Amino acid sequence: MPQGFKVMFAGNIGAAQDFETILSAAEKLKNNENIQWLILGDGRMRPWVEKEVKKRGIQDRFHLLGRFPIEKMSDFFSLADVMLVTLKNDPIFSMTIPAKIQSYLACAKPVIAAVGGEGNSVIEEAQAGISCPPEDAKALADAILRMYEMPEAERLKIGANGRDYFMANFDSGHLTSKLETWMVKAVEALAETKGPKGMTQPL
Repeated sequence: MPQGFKVMFAGNIGAAQDFETILSAAEKLKNNENIQWLILGDGRMRPWVEKEVKKRGIQDRFHLLGRFPIEKMSDFFSLADVMLVTLKNDPIFSMTIPAKIQSYLACAKPVIAAVGGEGNSVIEEAQAGISCPPEDAKALADAILRMYEMPEAERLKIGANGRDYFMANFDSGHLTSKLETWMVKAVEALAETKGPKGMTQPL
């Protein structure tokens, strides 16, 4: 692990993840030697990313660490200062919450999200990090710099917010409990519409 402020991305290195914006943001911040970009994962865009890293002269700031078993991810996440999630500016992506957001929240690390739509909304609602528009390198660089300049105690609080939000909304035990509650309410509501012989009454 390099020394410094670690911005960590974990997942597929593909077209949908918008590495053009990530690389451009890293290039904008390359004069700050303390900001280090760590990429966990692999994908069909990796050769292109490797070439761009050299072309942009950010080899000392941008590190492609490769793919590791899923059970090792928490070990890597614990070493990060902030977790990064990005997606292309596509309407279909704005309607989904990337699975990695849940993993990031669970590890109690602050998140920078440049995904638009539901993904950014979760980060804002949870007060778990900073959201910015997708495909906007300057906004992403500004968000990274803002998080970098933030007092560590504040980053820890933001990470804790994310963990609390995960436990309340994504933890399997809580989800099962919520589902059971909804099902009970649905059955009770249906029963209230039935007459003495099981005939449905007008609502």
